[in-house]
Amino acid sequence: MKIKQQSVVALTWILKDTLGEELDVLDDPVEFLIGGDDLFDVIEEALLGQSVGASVELQIEPEQGFGDFNDQLLFLELRTHFPAEIEVGMTIEGTSLPESCNPDAPRDAMYMVSEIYPEHLVLDGNHPLSGIALRLNLKVESIREATEEEIGRGSAGTGFFKVQALHTHERHLALSYAFPVEP
Repeated sequence: MKIKQQSVVALTWILKDTLGEELDVLDDPVEFLIGGDDLFDVIEEALLGQSVGASVELQIEPEQGFGDFNDQLLFLELRTHFPAEIEVGMTIEGTSLPESCNPDAPRDAMYMVSEIYPEHLVLDGNHPLSGIALRLNLKVESIREATEEEIGRGSAGTGFFKVQALHTHERHLALSYAFPVEP
């Protein structure tokens, strides 16, 4: 069977930056719906027509993946508006930001605490991989027909990678481990 629209592929991969530094390795296959919202278009295009066992190497430019870094998504906020236990690397949903935060901070974004100072902290609404060209080595482990349920929801349902429409209306691949939602 070859990969086509509305099929589910199980992939393994190695994700690196253009300097060769490994960013992520997936040894256990994860399923994705081709023709849904699970993968970037550039990845789907490279996979179409491939068979089980195929290896695909891609370079994904920022505009094809996580987008360019946007300094308008950096916000300096008063430290006192956040819990004492907040740490660098924690994430906050925009809908959970304190009322006293900058009203220009989009509420439909996810923010990572990137720096903490005695009086302030920096919230970054960019994806951690925005502005970075990536090299992705994929291996097709299996292919199957998608179920009606998967087609209906536009996803194989793994939740590991998902494409989200963010406030910029760009499609972004969100690594769920990169933005864990804090309680």
